[in-house]
Amino acid sequence: MEIGGAGILQIRQVLLFFVLLGMSQAGSDSGRFSVAEEMQSGSFVGNLAKDLGLEVGELFSRGARVVSNDNKQRLQLDINTGDLLLSEALDREELCGSTEPCVLHFQILMKSPLEFLRIELQVKDINDHSPAFLEKEMLLEIPENSPVGAVFLLESAKDLDVGINAIKNYTISPNSHFHIKMRVNPDNRKYPELVLDKALDYEEQSELNFILTALDGGSPPKSGSTLVRVVVVDSNDNSPEFQQPFYEVKISEDSILGSPVVTVSAWDLDSGKNGEISYMFSHASEDIRKTFEINQKSGEVSLTSPLDFETTESYSIIIQATDGGGLFGKSTLRIQVMDVNDNAPEVTVSSITSPIPENSPEIVVMVFSIRDRDSGENGRMICSVSENLPFVLKSSVENYYTLGTERMLDRERQAEYNITITVTDMGTPRLKTEHNITVLVADVNDNAPAFTQTSYTLWVRENNSPALHIGSVSATDTDAGANAQVTYSLLPPPDPLLPLASLVSINPDNGHLFALTSLDYEALRAFEFHVGATDRGSPALSSQALVRVLVADANDNAPFVLYPLQNASAPCTELVPRAAEPGYLVTKVVAVDGDAGQNAWLSYQLLKATEPGLFGVWAHNGEVRTARLLSERDAPKQRLVVLVKDNGEPPLSASVTLHVLLVDGFSQPYLPPPEAEAAAAAPADPLTVYLVVALASVSSLFLFSVLVFVAVRLCRRGGAGSAGRCPVPEGHFPGHLVDVSGTGTLSQSYQYEVCLMGGTGTNEFKFLKPILPNLPTQRPGKEIEENHTSYNSLGFNIQ
Repeated sequence: MEIGGAGILQIRQVLLFFVLLGMSQAGSDSGRFSVAEEMQSGSFVGNLAKDLGLEVGELFSRGARVVSNDNKQRLQLDINTGDLLLSEALDREELCGSTEPCVLHFQILMKSPLEFLRIELQVKDINDHSPAFLEKEMLLEIPENSPVGAVFLLESAKDLDVGINAIKNYTISPNSHFHIKMRVNPDNRKYPELVLDKALDYEEQSELNFILTALDGGSPPKSGSTLVRVVVVDSNDNSPEFQQPFYEVKISEDSILGSPVVTVSAWDLDSGKNGEISYMFSHASEDIRKTFEINQKSGEVSLTSPLDFETTESYSIIIQATDGGGLFGKSTLRIQVMDVNDNAPEVTVSSITSPIPENSPEIVVMVFSIRDRDSGENGRMICSVSENLPFVLKSSVENYYTLGTERMLDRERQAEYNITITVTDMGTPRLKTEHNITVLVADVNDNAPAFTQTSYTLWVRENNSPALHIGSVSATDTDAGANAQVTYSLLPPPDPLLPLASLVSINPDNGHLFALTSLDYEALRAFEFHVGATDRGSPALSSQALVRVLVADANDNAPFVLYPLQNASAPCTELVPRAAEPGYLVTKVVAVDGDAGQNAWLSYQLLKATEPGLFGVWAHNGEVRTARLLSERDAPKQRLVVLVKDNGEPPLSASVTLHVLLVDGFSQPYLPPPEAEAAAAAPADPLTVYLVVALASVSSLFLFSVLVFVAVRLCRRGGAGSAGRCPVPEGHFPGHLVDVSGTGTLSQSYQYEVCLMGGTGTNEFKFLKPILPNLPTQRPGKEIEENHTSYNSLGFNIQ
């Protein structure tokens, strides 16, 4: 059989009812103690543990405490001994007035588990008040024809004590006409009546005086007295009589002051002054005299002070009607106060727990009681708590409630709760009381720090200054206090060879990252590591994020010329036949740049030349070619200065000097260096001149033979000479730049083939065409040196 949601809720309510019923039965045991009033604060009342059969240690472990309905701590509990002590001196008359016995109700609240024990404290009266009359003198007018045995009412004395300490007896001073008789009025108070023992005679004695004394039953007894004056009046033989011997009225406690309560009426058969009736309260207490008054002429009783049903539910008043001759009649007026809903419910908090840990499953937050001073439906109450909150309200015994958590709380979702407890009575109109409490949720370290990004990419330009701030990482923790304080640290890098500790550091408080050393793009272009964020909770929680540091290139490397080398002992000389056509490849300037990007884009330009316009340099590949046909007027020795410049800001450059010899053929002897020419320019003696002429003749014949031989060889190798031109790079590339990657390699591959004159021993170049292999980026100087050595091993002199 399936049970719906409503059925399950009803079952839970029934189970809760039986649990609370068990708690009520468990808390029904009560202890009774008594103490005399006016005992000093700290006086011993009784031992709670002994009287209720509890262990002293149980009171301490369960946090026992004394609570009362009016939230006044008149008792205190020593949980170490179980003794109940007075917190203040108790005045029975102030606490209970005329009510006897005077019993105060308290509850013993014990936690873990929750239990209530009721105790009653009876405050015993001591004889600390003397009887007192409201007036120092009473006047009685008694007709002389009053029969023996006639009774006359006297005003009673007031004693705040009760029981045996209340008024016990009345006496009068000795006289021959009267004695005192004790009576008890409807509210059980004793009052005196004056009984005539001997007939009065107005002519013999018109006034009698005696002392009326009130004695209480205390030990020793206390007393109070007043003077009674009896005035004997002339004959009046009819006493007033009320229309009703008993009046009963009901009046609402919210009646307006001055409103009439009832009008009593009496008549007298006498005429004249003896028939004139006046009304008064007889034996009325001070409270009655303050609350009501009676019109002496009309007998109308009116309200003079506000009524409070919760203080006094009814009043019983004796009304006396006295005629002009002193005779009187009496009637009893009972006033029933009707309750109205004029008291809102009250909430008394016994204990409250705040803050509460966020990971607590179920915990009692508050223990409180409610009460309403009204009665009936006006005193019935309904207690509720704010909706949509993770708190549940449970009822306990005698209007005690507990407020507890319904589930575990999450401080990060809501750090505090404003709870409104509403108590509504069932009166008309309904009155309600709202009690607001704020419950704080204590933080528990249940959230790890979270980085704002899973990975960070930081850029730093090379050649930075040490301790440079290169960026920051940031993590937040949704916890609070020390649980939210984040500390940053560097984690071991994935690459064990990366010297992370010498490269970067991190500020543990704010996550700022600093470069410890000056970074070099050409040595280290990028590296990555993990940063950890740890909170200060217990146990500590942590998380990590990846940080990539990219080193930005700076233009700090000037172009480096690989060919021709400029540090050789002799300058490099290129041979160009005078028969070369325009565009003839003289040589190629090869350079690299250790930078990257546009900082490594190289451009070439002819800076200086012996014959401007004779040679040109291709801007994007550094090839030096003839710009026009050579003529006989061109100097045989040409000096070219080529500038190699990168595209950085500011640009860096290097220059290379080329020496070009214009020859009629590759068999022409190598021209002497400038130093030899300078020496030849010096004056010579005649013998030397003849020797030179002879040698010149022989040399001319030899050179003619060589030129013929060279011409034949050139015809045979013409095809090879035309094939030696370097192709121009294709594709999109700036017209004046050559791109060199960061590894130091050229974007184009060029080779140079060296051909020698066959059958000669001069080891001269026939021509040079591009067949050199790609030069590696690492250790370029070494490869050039190796190639240079290999050429020399063949007998070539490459400079």
